[in-house]
This record gives sequence, C-alpha cells and structure tokens, in this order.
Amino acid sequence: MGHSQADKARNRERILEVAATQLRELGLDGVSISDLMKAVDLTHGGFYGHFASRDDLVAAALDKALTDGEASAIKSGSAKGKRTLKSVANSYLSKLHRDNPDSGCALSALSGDVARSNNQNREIMSKHLARYFDNIQEVIGDNDSKELAISLMCMMVGAVTLSRVMTDPNRSDEILQAARKFMLQLGDEKQ
Repeated sequence: MGHSQADKARNRERILEVAATQLRELGLDGVSISDLMKAVDLTHGGFYGHFASRDDLVAAALDKALTDGEASAIKSGSAKGKRTLKSVANSYLSKLHRDNPDSGCALSALSGDVARSNNQNREIMSKHLARYFDNIQEVIGDNDSKELAISLMCMMVGAVTLSRVMTDPNRSDEILQAARKFMLQLGDEKQ
C-alpha cells in the first residue's frame, strides 16, 4: 500500500526537524543518514524518497534551522512586548542559549562549518544572515544603523561561539556578560 502525499510531506518535515536539531548539535558533518532515519522511525532506504543526497538533506535542514531560529527570535520578542536590544542581548547572550546549541541559533552553532562548506550552504546562510542583520537594525530602530546591526550580530554570534569553546565555566560566563554589557551600553547610547 502506498503512502499518501500528505504522509510523505509529514515524514519529510519530521526528517528535517530532527536533522535541523542534529545539525545545530553535531555540525554539518555530524548528521548520519542511518541515525537520522532511526530517530524518525523510518527506514534508511526511505531517505531517498525524500532527498536526492545527503548534501540535499543538509542544505534543507540548514535552511530550516535558520528559518526556525529567526522565527523563534521574533516570536519570543513579540510575546514579551516590543523587541529591544536589551531583550535580544539577554536572550541571545544567555547561559541557556550557550548550553543548548541543539535548540539555539544555527548561526552561532554552524557558522564555522558553513564557512568551510559548499557554496549552496554558504548561499543559504548568507541569505539568512542578511535578514538577521535587518532584524537587528529594526530592533535598533534607526535606518542609518546598518553597520551597528552588523557589528552587534557579529559580536553576539562570536560571543556565544567563544563561550562554548571555554572549558572554564567562569570564563565562559565572563564572555557572555562582557558582550551583553557592551551591547546594552550601545543600546543606551542609541536612545
């Protein structure tokens, strides 16, 4: 008995959801088709009914991880009121975000991998990165703040990335606190 198109679409979405989580947690090279298909309770052979190759899966999962991260950031801000630099800094530069790369921002989890990846993955991240810059510029509320938005995004991604590298928890916390403090100072200057 064949599967309906709706079932196939749901299965593809489940595969992408788990793959996006695994990408953020394990990196681009860490996703195994066999392990992924086991995690979604489908056969390894069934993978090729959804994707032509592992590269196609990684590209689609990367796009999903970045799209979901952007939507989550915007949603969390709107649920608590207007997004401000303070709310962005407190959320992004937090221990919770640092300690949970599998559910956090794909930029901070995967930028290094994507920089060494193929052009398709770099194009996907570049497209999203441009939107992230625009989102931060919108939060700042100044049409002339493109450079500041780019700088803040670079600082946040870098701070989370470096805080994950540190083996000393106090130094890791110090990185997040320093970036948050500087970002909030800039926010005060913009007001």
